[in-house]
Amino acid sequence: MRVSVGILKQRVKTMRTLTVACLGVAMAFFALEAQAQDVAHGKDDYKLCASCHGFLGAGNQLVNAPALAGQESWYLQRQILNFRAGIRGADASDTHGQVMALMTKGLTLDQTIADIVAYIGTLPAANPAVTIDGNADNGRKLYTTCAACHGKNAEGNAMLNAPALQGIDDWYQLRQLQLFKDGSRGAHAEDTYGQQMRPMALTLIDDQAMRDVVTYISSLR
Repeated sequence: MRVSVGILKQRVKTMRTLTVACLGVAMAFFALEAQAQDVAHGKDDYKLCASCHGFLGAGNQLVNAPALAGQESWYLQRQILNFRAGIRGADASDTHGQVMALMTKGLTLDQTIADIVAYIGTLPAANPAVTIDGNADNGRKLYTTCAACHGKNAEGNAMLNAPALQGIDDWYQLRQLQLFKDGSRGAHAEDTYGQQMRPMALTLIDDQAMRDVVTYISSLR
């Protein structure tokens, strides 16, 4: 069976395109793997973080440091990068965020951040104490909107860029909802996912509604 020269050329062009695409995917994969492997370096670099977040990443409310152990690596890495870039923690109203933004300035290499996040991923998941006393029944009704992204059981959904909420301190969740609502977080032009979250926070009419949602999320652990 004869195949025209035009068809052969098209096939060769398609093969080349697929080869380049595969190489690109492979290179991206290996780059991500390289960034996530050096747990030993991450453990050493984490010592600075441990002064506030604890050596096991369990957090410390007294210094406004949330638990890190158990949170998704992709989410932690994005937030650290956002703090360092001034996308998060730059608003004058977010005093605690400003502290964190300052701490990240010393993390000049993306590899260092990847190593730290990789090390945090080896720590046992934290189980933060319940500190918010809200109406869980009302929170369950309000959470219906949140479930569309964060999941029925607050398990999160990486495909929608929605982190799991179950293991995050309730006091920290409440503060972040407040920041999203007043525009101190999620208003930066480069905070794409924060901009998605802000309208959701605006559906919670007051602090009590936020407390109720956070209380319900705590009940899902």
